[in-house]
Amino acid sequence: MQVDFYQLNKDPVDQVLPAIAARILGMGERLLVVAADAAQLGRISTGLWAGPPESFLAHGRVGEGGESVQPVLLSQDCAAANGARHVAIADGLWRDEALDFERAFYFFDATTVDGARESWRALAKREGVTPRFWRQEGRKWVQGP
Repeated sequence: MQVDFYQLNKDPVDQVLPAIAARILGMGERLLVVAADAAQLGRISTGLWAGPPESFLAHGRVGEGGESVQPVLLSQDCAAANGARHVAIADGLWRDEALDFERAFYFFDATTVDGARESWRALAKREGVTPRFWRQEGRKWVQGP
C-alpha cells in the first residue's frame, strides 16, 4: 500500500487535486476524496469543474445519489461507495481507513504539518506501507527524501 504525502506550500488542495484525479481516471480507476469540512468539499468540487471542457472531471458528492457510479466521489467519510481503490485525504487529517485502499494521497499544509509528521512516522513503521513525500517546486512536484 502506497501513501503519497503532498505538502501544500503554494497552491491549495482544490487547485492541486484535479491533476491527480485526472491521472487516476486516466488509468481507468476511481477516486474517493475525503474532507471533514463540507465547505472544503465544495471548493474541491468547484476545482474539478474549473478546467477547460475537455478536462472536465465527472464527480459527485455522497448524499446526492448515484454514488456507486461516480468516477470521483467527494465524502466526509473514508468509505468508497463508488468502489474506489484510491483515496485522497484533502483536509490534512489522516484516517487509518485509508489503509484499506490501494493508494492514498495525503495532502497537508502548514496548519496540519505536525499531524502529517506524526502520521509519516507511524506509517513508516507499518509493514506493507510505503510512504513517499512530495513537495512543490514552482509548478512541479518533486519527490523528497
